[in-house]
Amino acid sequence: MNQAPRDPVPRKIHILGVGGTAMAAIAGLFRELQCEVRGSDASRPFPPMGPLLDELQIPVLEPYAPENLDWGPDLVVVGNVIRRTNPEAQSLLARQIPYLSMPAALSRYFLTGRRPVVIAGTHGKTTTSSLVAHLLAAQGFDPGFLIGGIPLNFARNSRLGSGPYFVVEGDEYDTAFFDKGPKFLHYQPQAAIILNIEFDHADIFQDLDAVVAAFASFAGIVPPQAPLLVPAESTTCARAVSRCSARVVTFGSASGTWQVRDARADAGGFRFSLIHEGHPVGEFQSPLIGEHNLHDTLAALALVHEIGAATPALPAALASFRGVRKRQELIGVARGVRVYDDFAHHPTAVRETLKAFRSAFRGARLIALFEPESNTSRRRVFQREYADAFSEADAVLFSRPLEKPDHLAPHERIDMERLCRDIAERGVPARMIEDIAELAREAASLARPGDLIIGMSGRDFYGVHRLVLEHLRSDQRD
Repeated sequence: MNQAPRDPVPRKIHILGVGGTAMAAIAGLFRELQCEVRGSDASRPFPPMGPLLDELQIPVLEPYAPENLDWGPDLVVVGNVIRRTNPEAQSLLARQIPYLSMPAALSRYFLTGRRPVVIAGTHGKTTTSSLVAHLLAAQGFDPGFLIGGIPLNFARNSRLGSGPYFVVEGDEYDTAFFDKGPKFLHYQPQAAIILNIEFDHADIFQDLDAVVAAFASFAGIVPPQAPLLVPAESTTCARAVSRCSARVVTFGSASGTWQVRDARADAGGFRFSLIHEGHPVGEFQSPLIGEHNLHDTLAALALVHEIGAATPALPAALASFRGVRKRQELIGVARGVRVYDDFAHHPTAVRETLKAFRSAFRGARLIALFEPESNTSRRRVFQREYADAFSEADAVLFSRPLEKPDHLAPHERIDMERLCRDIAERGVPARMIEDIAELAREAASLARPGDLIIGMSGRDFYGVHRLVLEHLRSDQRD
């Protein structure tokens, strides 16, 4: 039976910005509590959130408008995409309807009385959170969770659960227009992981020191003696946890309290030995590819042990993990070409994703498609780093950077012509193609049987993966 939240739950909930991944997730949690839930967004949410909201029977009103609130909600949950100038937000303030940010609502109605397990870091949060939730569920702990992606084992990104644990993907991005602090400061962590810390979110953080300071604030709210896992080799993570009172536990392939040894990689993932303080714990098989996923898998296994939730069923639980939508997700195969969707947008994520496919599919050519759509990738801050990251591919096709209402000055925008030239100088053909249909045709024409096409974007990339497969199948018929 679900533990009752401490605060009485309002019965009529409006989600402002419901198409966001976390916003759709909290909408699902309120639906589980039998609340009447509606939402609004600028337009129809793109997959996978649109279909998920349909499945949850949550109406989506579009676009934003004052009359969307006429149904009389008891509480409005406001997403961080919403600016104070949003017409619906202005109506909300004028009508004096109670409102909360998503993290505050999660904390107030779903985390109180539970044991929140929070997964933070610049990269790998979604996969690791999904894995921790799955490992707990597969061993019978029935956790609650809210995750910024859809774990394939659950087919949804939130669940109340009836057990003591609640797994939360802890995002360092700001909370709302009325709360500019990081989301993860709301999540009451009783156990946590910081997977890594790099400069990201160039629209809200000035530099790496500002990012480290945000993670130091997060480490500071982990209670004394509660486990806080960090990579042993990371100097930035060491800085973030240097003054916290939590019980800091390290993990890593070469050093740390928890280690991986004798890792053997293939297209099916990794086989490895788990080591604790120099002593073998067991043999494991992970279905995830890439050194970055091995790092995150080690963190998840170590956390499960540190919170006392490891049973003899743990190896089978790991082997049965199916991954996450938009994380190395195979969309289809045509003409012997495998087409993947991935969320990678930071240059480190791009590089590690391509290296993972390279190591798992030896001899295959990698054709990378990329939409510069995040607030970091649209900026010039990582101009050189992107050139280095994409040199891991055999060919690169870019779409035009996404336009957003932030009015970036020309000198702030990533220089796509220069980026393509710099990648080409590293020996990898690169082009920007503005028309998505033409981009898909070009990707299909470049591909040979055995190749991989990897479309990377935090959005649906205008359906480019489906278009590529259609062209490949058409060519196959011809």
